[in-house]
Amino acid sequence: MTAETILTNAILVLPNETIAGTLLIRDGRIADIQTGRSHALTARDLDGDHLIPGVVDVHTDNLERQVQPRQNARWPSRSAMIAHDAQCAAAGVTTVFDALCLGDLGFDQGRGQTFREGVADLDALAETGVLRSEHFLHLRCEIPAPDMVPSVEPVADHPRVRMVSLMDHSPGVGQYRDLERYVVMRRKQTSMTLEQVKNRIEELLVQRERLREPQRRWLLDRIAHRDLPLASHDDESPDEVRRNLADGIAISEFPVAMEAAEAARDAGVAVIAGAPNIVRGGSHSGNVSAADLVRARAADAFASDYVPASMVEAAWRSVTEAGITLPAAVAMIAEMPARMARLADRGRLEAGLRADLVQVRPVHDIPVVRRVWREGKRVA
Repeated sequence: MTAETILTNAILVLPNETIAGTLLIRDGRIADIQTGRSHALTARDLDGDHLIPGVVDVHTDNLERQVQPRQNARWPSRSAMIAHDAQCAAAGVTTVFDALCLGDLGFDQGRGQTFREGVADLDALAETGVLRSEHFLHLRCEIPAPDMVPSVEPVADHPRVRMVSLMDHSPGVGQYRDLERYVVMRRKQTSMTLEQVKNRIEELLVQRERLREPQRRWLLDRIAHRDLPLASHDDESPDEVRRNLADGIAISEFPVAMEAAEAARDAGVAVIAGAPNIVRGGSHSGNVSAADLVRARAADAFASDYVPASMVEAAWRSVTEAGITLPAAVAMIAEMPARMARLADRGRLEAGLRADLVQVRPVHDIPVVRRVWREGKRVA
């Protein structure tokens, strides 16, 4: 028996326009889109709310927040994974790239455990039907970390790995190029004295000089056969963007300076901006404003980074604060990240694509996610 669902009396956010209309779901796919209301007795009235494609989040660290809700409190891994999944679905994120960190620079020793357990939990839960969103793995590789290579090796060929990013969170570089700010942050996060933090910075810079280039080359060679989407992280200069592109890295995640983002735009490199940056009104680490990137047409997509609920709100705020249309803003949280991840079956309201859908009602200045469907089935 064919399973059909009719959603009507909705503002459908299509790739290039919005229409008041009706969407038909058949066997987990979008079967038809029409203007006007359906009078079928089985049609579900969406009360004039917006209907957008399911959100595709290619970079979220949210699992780490569930595993470590407080600095000295580690939560059971599988329980954290289920809570993380529920938060993503409730935020309208139907496709999740769990961005797990491989490599420790001496301040986040628990991340290796989070990565190993996260992969094991996904393997154990993905086929049970309990996860509401579809999950893939995004390997965030800390290039100067001594344990990066042995961490990557066991998962380099894992089928859930669909994206790899090259990171360098050394002090004085990228996101942490402001050393004074870095020292203050590390002292707040740890019990280290000022002298201990400064000594650690010196050690990390020596380590970076020794390991960054050979490990970068090792990683690129090790995963070359997978032909995965590759991203750089925290680009700060046009030269860095150009060098990455020469190595086949065609995505720039969270560039920290406008000139880097503009160089990426001009070179055809896709740019991911942080959705929390839009919602908060600026970068939490003092770097370039995501709203400025959108206004300069130097951002192609948003990623939630550390707050899944930021995605839909960032799209709506981009309309009022960055002057783009709602279809263009929704594309930044659905179609464009889906393209970056090479997922051609989702990201738009279009016949034949997956019925990953989000019902949104703007309340005052906040877009509220009311219902979520993944492949035609209600998940939130």
